[in-house]
Amino acid sequence: MTALDAHLVLRRPAFDLEVVLTAEPGEVVALLGPNGAGKTTVLRALAGLTSLGSGHIRLDGTALHTLPAERRQVGVVFQDYLLFPHLTALDNVAFGLRCAGVRRAESRRLAAEWLDRVGLADHAHQRPRTLSGGQAQRVALARALAVRPRLLLLDEPLAALDAHTRPEIRSHLRRHLADFSGVTVLVTHDPLDAMVLADRLIVIEAGRIVQQGLPAQVARHPRTDYVARLVGLNLYRGVAHGHTVTLVEGLKLDAAESSDGEVFVAFPPSAVALYRTRPDGTPRNLWRTKIAGIERHGDRIRVHLDDPLPAAADVTTAAVAELGLTEGSEVWAAVKATETHSYPA
Repeated sequence: MTALDAHLVLRRPAFDLEVVLTAEPGEVVALLGPNGAGKTTVLRALAGLTSLGSGHIRLDGTALHTLPAERRQVGVVFQDYLLFPHLTALDNVAFGLRCAGVRRAESRRLAAEWLDRVGLADHAHQRPRTLSGGQAQRVALARALAVRPRLLLLDEPLAALDAHTRPEIRSHLRRHLADFSGVTVLVTHDPLDAMVLADRLIVIEAGRIVQQGLPAQVARHPRTDYVARLVGLNLYRGVAHGHTVTLVEGLKLDAAESSDGEVFVAFPPSAVALYRTRPDGTPRNLWRTKIAGIERHGDRIRVHLDDPLPAAADVTTAAVAELGLTEGSEVWAAVKATETHSYPA
């Protein structure tokens, strides 16, 4: 049974959005895309905070688009959590229940149960300013879930956390989402959050869905430059004849797969080897280029290559020193055919 069935259409002078979004009970769907793509607009439309131009939103067969925000079975966790500063953690969680007509004593009892579920029973009487970022996030999640929503909307729920807190809270959030029987729609810029938390990814660019699928499928087969950068791959488009792909740029690459017709070709930056002089032997994929830029990337150095085939190459700090790599340096780049993969465009 499809729990969420939404066709969202909004027309603005400078921006149009049209997104079809469906999800099954218990499914976690992550929306990814560059800034301004329309991700938060989708979330606000589902919550009833932004009106649709046309289309529909159905949840468990009930039309939500005709209902005001307060009458939708929707829970929302905003990026900055929006906890009431003058209320305790307990009263923040009880607030939604009180708005739904639950009596004060019962709402506080249920709120206490939810704080216990998220591991914050001992913090029930603290105000938001005394909570850590991770604790505030869990209070906001408890508040959203306490009203027993059928649709949970998470807008960058981990963005406000520091790098040390984030993995632990991500793990907590994953467990809570696994126990939630409704639909969860998660907006995030972080590919790791999406890969860990979501059952399915939907990529939005310029108000349209450009790719969707299981996280592993999207990571292996990106279909736009944004997705390729997100998952850390070099991506090109061309026409394949057997193992050889002629790219739009005119260069030819040999791929591991044999194909015919229009394809995408992808390889990771770690697969690119750099040389100051033409290497011995006959590498299948070899071209001469210049270095457009150099930057640190985790524990590696990312080298950005210029025409004729713009690409990213990840090398060690020692390699940069040994090869004397600097911006503007001429180098030879090589990629093994076995690490170059093609798939239908």
